[in-house]
Amino acid sequence: MTLQNKQILLAARPTGFPKGSDFRLVTTPVRPLEEGEVLVKAIYLSVDPYMRGRMSEEESYAAPVALGAVMTGAAVGVVLDSKDINYPCGTYLAGEFGWQEYFIGKAASLRLVDPDLAPLSTALGVLGMTGLTAYFGLLEIGELKHGESVVISGAAGAVGSIAGQIAKLYHCSVVGIAGTEDKLAYITEELGFDAAFNYKTTRDYSAKLKELCPKGIDVYFDNVGGAITDAAIPLLNLHGRVPVCGQISQYNLEEPELGPRWLHHLIIKRAKVQGFLVRDFAAKFPKALQQLGQWYGEGKLKFPEQIAEGGIEAAPAAFIGMLHGENLGKQLVRIAPELPSPALMQ
Repeated sequence: MTLQNKQILLAARPTGFPKGSDFRLVTTPVRPLEEGEVLVKAIYLSVDPYMRGRMSEEESYAAPVALGAVMTGAAVGVVLDSKDINYPCGTYLAGEFGWQEYFIGKAASLRLVDPDLAPLSTALGVLGMTGLTAYFGLLEIGELKHGESVVISGAAGAVGSIAGQIAKLYHCSVVGIAGTEDKLAYITEELGFDAAFNYKTTRDYSAKLKELCPKGIDVYFDNVGGAITDAAIPLLNLHGRVPVCGQISQYNLEEPELGPRWLHHLIIKRAKVQGFLVRDFAAKFPKALQQLGQWYGEGKLKFPEQIAEGGIEAAPAAFIGMLHGENLGKQLVRIAPELPSPALMQ
């Protein structure tokens, strides 16, 4: 019997925040494999802020998703059928599967995952692109040094929560910024941040940052942009660094915000502001994953996850909720049980 593949397509380009009608669920037959290909059953799908940019018509660092095409996204899953002797049935792989139940492609373009080393979901998080983004953003772009003063916006999100913990491993003073009191409690009480504040209830970001960072800011890990970044830049110390990881406060605006001009602060402080993509560091992934795996195995990195149930149909709502800040840590969607039924393995 031919397998049927449920897929989520991009139905319309959003104006402002995406809504359910911007997506469309379809069912298509799974085609036969060609030589060198594998058929992978997705188990977990990651939904992330960068996907909002891929829904727009303008090209940024990658081409936009075409209308009527499967939404882009990373997933981890198990090989159900293979025409590559190096990747037999039962092998676990992670890669850009898109928002769908089944993926067909060359196994060599995917990443092998060992489910005995850590939970499968970590391949999309702390031991995947999320962890790598925090690692390289903080240590390579941010040039983090022991004992520095670090501020992280979006601190309760997937990347921010890991970046803050890495900074603590370097014995830094870490201030996090998040949007609910529960998130503030989590990052301070569970993840070890030294202080935090709620950007939704704080009226004067500059005054609060001065209070919590009396010695200034050496590294500002920017996940959100906007007014928070405007307040952080003037407080940079001499030779301060700003890794620009994301600008989530700007992604859903219908009109661009106007902010204060702060480039002169970079001259005065001889500071560095640099955007980055994690793929810039692909050659260093193995070493970084080894270090992240060691920290995780030693219990030094906690990884909050929020998993939406309901299969691929739950992806749009989980994605929209994440953009509204409803998640704590990594937002995942469970596409299938971790141990597929014997029938699926035939």
